[in-house]
Amino acid sequence: MVPPVSVPDPIALQPPPCEPSDSWCRTVLEVTNNQWLATSADWLLATPITILLILVVAFVLRLLVHRLIDRLTRDNNGGKIPALLRPLRERAPQALGQLLSERRAQRARTIGSVFKSITSVIVYGLAFMMVLAELGVNLAPVLASAGILGVAIGFGAQNLVRDFLSGVFMMLEDQYGVGDVVDVGEASGTVEAVGLRITTLRDVNGTVWYVRNGEILRVGNKSQGFAVAVVDVPIAYGSDVGQATDILGEVATAATEQEPLSEDVLEPPEVLGVERVSAAEGIMLRLTVKVRPGRQWSAQRTLRAKVMEAFEDGGIRGPVAMGFPPPEQ
Repeated sequence: MVPPVSVPDPIALQPPPCEPSDSWCRTVLEVTNNQWLATSADWLLATPITILLILVVAFVLRLLVHRLIDRLTRDNNGGKIPALLRPLRERAPQALGQLLSERRAQRARTIGSVFKSITSVIVYGLAFMMVLAELGVNLAPVLASAGILGVAIGFGAQNLVRDFLSGVFMMLEDQYGVGDVVDVGEASGTVEAVGLRITTLRDVNGTVWYVRNGEILRVGNKSQGFAVAVVDVPIAYGSDVGQATDILGEVATAATEQEPLSEDVLEPPEVLGVERVSAAEGIMLRLTVKVRPGRQWSAQRTLRAKVMEAFEDGGIRGPVAMGFPPPEQ
């Protein structure tokens, strides 16, 4: 005997009626008079609209923050410090002139790019989490997976992360910038560019060095505050040290009071006297002058030339080991 076929109750197939607190359901039911569309209105209308609203708000918020950062890092023609750099310590010497504006602009742009990246990650990350929550996804496993993935990426790219973090702190602390003459251990020269991962130097021979920020353990900056021009002048044994010292001081004082040295000298020259005595160099006299940062080498060359000329006129001869004739007896 064939069992009777059960026919489902049409009323049982109907979705449950709208709840009093569900405004979307009641609105759709009034417009379409369709119970299924009304009960599915939350998935068909409310969730997509909420997700779209989250994305729009995230995009607008990111755009506004980026424009604010651009205004804070904008380089004006008046020579003023960008607003983003005012709370930070600045060690750049005013003597850099045009390079100072370039240094400030690059530093502001680099710090601004870091803030923009952080803003984008935070805003879009929160928006992504909110979208998943609207879709009914359990966020606990997602966050746990993201944490494990972040740890794995951190171990794999730890050198890159170290370079990036070192570059950020160098920018914030203004350890050096464009136009500075620095010694970073393996290379030394004039800084041409400072990035978040690599610093670019050009040495006196014109060679360009690319130094990873994470590998820089120490930095000797020769362009901060002031510099000291150290002039060592050798004289032969038997020379009158007192006369040579007097000539050295007179020539240095006269030279630093005239252009072009007068524009770079910060304090009067100081004659230190005999620095050392050796068979190869004879008697070495030392003179020091405090000058503007980055101008010590030019001052050394100028003073050395003038002093050697004055020594020759005064009969002060150089040591024999350097190719000079022996002093007259």
